[in-house]
Amino acid sequence: MEDYEVCSCNSINKSTIVKAIKEKGLTTLEEVKYETTAGSVCGGCCEEIEEILKETKRD
Repeated sequence: MEDYEVCSCNSINKSTIVKAIKEKGLTTLEEVKYETTAGSVCGGCCEEIEEILKETKRD
């Protein structure tokens, strides 16, 4: 998995989001926002977070 910054407002990397999804069984954007703070400021990365959720569910 290529790791990169997804949420620049809160400096959250893809690996942090994937880890939270897998460890906590997250299934929605709102859950990811709550657990990681990614997407909770400007919302510009929400579409990317949705894609990461889909990718991670397939793994």
